[in-house]
Amino acid sequence: MEEKKLDLKTIIGFGVIMLLLLWMIYNNTADQEKEAAAKEKQEQIDKAKKKDIPEPATAQIAQDSVSADSLKNAKLKSTLGAFAYSATLPSAKDTVTTIKNDLLSLSVSNKGGYIKVANLNYEQFEKGSNKRVELIKNNNADFNLQFKTADNRILNTRDLYFEPKLTKEGKNQVLTMRLKAGENQFLEYRYTLKPDEFMLDFSIRTQGLAQVIDTSKPVDLEWKLKSYRNEKSISFENRYTDLIYEYEEGKDNNLGQGSSESDSAEKVSYIAFKQHLFTSILLTDTPFKTADFKLDNLVKDEEKDTVYTKQFAAKMPLDFKGGELSYNMNWYYGPTDYKILNDYDKNLDEIVPLGWGIFGWINRFIFIPVFTLLAKILPYGITIIVFTILIRLVMSPVTYKSYLSQAKMKVLRPEIQEINEKYKNDAMKKQQETMKLYSTAGVNPMAGCLPALMQIPVFYALFQFFPSFFDLRQQNFLWAADLSSYDSIYKLPFRIPFYGDHVSLFPILASLAIFFYMKMTTGDQTMAAPPQEGMPDMSKIMKVMIYISPLMMLIFFNSNPAGLSLYYFISNLITIGIMYVIKNHIVKEDKIHALIAANKSKPKKQGRFQAKMQEMMEQAQEQQKNKPTRRK
Repeated sequence: MEEKKLDLKTIIGFGVIMLLLLWMIYNNTADQEKEAAAKEKQEQIDKAKKKDIPEPATAQIAQDSVSADSLKNAKLKSTLGAFAYSATLPSAKDTVTTIKNDLLSLSVSNKGGYIKVANLNYEQFEKGSNKRVELIKNNNADFNLQFKTADNRILNTRDLYFEPKLTKEGKNQVLTMRLKAGENQFLEYRYTLKPDEFMLDFSIRTQGLAQVIDTSKPVDLEWKLKSYRNEKSISFENRYTDLIYEYEEGKDNNLGQGSSESDSAEKVSYIAFKQHLFTSILLTDTPFKTADFKLDNLVKDEEKDTVYTKQFAAKMPLDFKGGELSYNMNWYYGPTDYKILNDYDKNLDEIVPLGWGIFGWINRFIFIPVFTLLAKILPYGITIIVFTILIRLVMSPVTYKSYLSQAKMKVLRPEIQEINEKYKNDAMKKQQETMKLYSTAGVNPMAGCLPALMQIPVFYALFQFFPSFFDLRQQNFLWAADLSSYDSIYKLPFRIPFYGDHVSLFPILASLAIFFYMKMTTGDQTMAAPPQEGMPDMSKIMKVMIYISPLMMLIFFNSNPAGLSLYYFISNLITIGIMYVIKNHIVKEDKIHALIAANKSKPKKQGRFQAKMQEMMEQAQEQQKNKPTRRK
């Protein structure tokens, strides 16, 4: 094989390659030296910076933080026991969770788990005032469970933090608030708000706390509310602000209007903190075994005490069953409206003060249905007028009977006076002859009183109806901006005792109508009742009452609802008209004379009662004659 020889070109190529390799080795060594120098320089700078900062500083801070958390947890543990767990959760802060529908807006606080804000969103509540009705705000309410733990601590839920969880069940909003002693150990409040409802479901239950809470004693439930003023007249609103409760399966009671009232009851099924036209109610399916109630009047001076009306408080024990709590309840925050409350079928209509006995029946079964029907087709002011006309027309036969009796008595007055003069020394004979005259003339002296007595239930029922009928709130008519409150036409620069600091026009008109009505009828009343020996002269009293009655009405009605004053104004006008027609076109004096003369000519057959009464009077008269005369 022929051996290859190296030529000049090959030698030159190898030389070039060697030079390139040597140059690359040199550059790499220089770069390494530069990096080493830069690194050494940076180390020197870092050492200089660390002279004032010790190297283990970061580790020390972390260690201090762990130590602080340990101390905090130990302190919580010593104070809250097992419930210290709830204070370490992210929810342990004073925030709220809001649930609302078209009618109601509620904010529930993490701290305490109770309703901290309750507003009504319904537009009728805002009309005229341009603001929502706020039943709860600024910590004016408190809901607390006080219990004893197994390690002898007394804890209050108002001081502890609940963990909120908001979910939905169909259209219902469900808010659970859990006070935790562990992941699966808790006290739970559950709020369920339905669409278009003022009432929400509420339950209290425990899980896994049998070893944490002392279950040998009941848990004390405390509910308090300081009621806000929501209406124009604080004195009138306060008059109808009350604490009402139901007990012993259907009985109901209230605390009244004293400066400070308290009471207790057993088997309590609901408690209502009533604020005149709005109400906060707690209901329970399992009646509270016992309950203690307290009410304090906060309006001492109407010029100064203008924010709150009354302070309510209720305290009830909750019993454990099988080592756990389980109570199903309801909350109601809404209007004191008879129709709404009655529809719940829980006896809540008793919260509306419609009157007791026959007065309440008249309101429930006559006035409310009739007024509601009229209000569907007429404005509320016109509804009151039409409503008044209907009542006066229904009562007109009673008015007629009353006036007819007065007219007959007026015709008989000369004969009665003659009997009084003839037998002035013989009271028994005078009474006997007077009764005989009434009998022959066909006159019943009590006929004038009975119609007046029949009107009392209607009068009292109406007096309860207008202040309690919620639909009148914020309804205007003429100069009255709100028919559920007084109609102020002038604000006085001072306050007049018993009258107020404003002038209402409807009470003035009603008082004038009463004055003219009494002017029209007083003469007939005094002529119908001749003065009796030893009795005060009624004619003089009636003349004074003509001026006193309108004045009393003016003072009393000045702070009452404009709707009530409007009713009495229209009612008295209609009564004046009815009396004018009866007096001038129906019951004329010559007709009465003819009627009485005809009655006298007819033979009268006495009834058993009349015959017995006359027999007794004759026997008494005979005994009087046979009695021996005493010597002076």
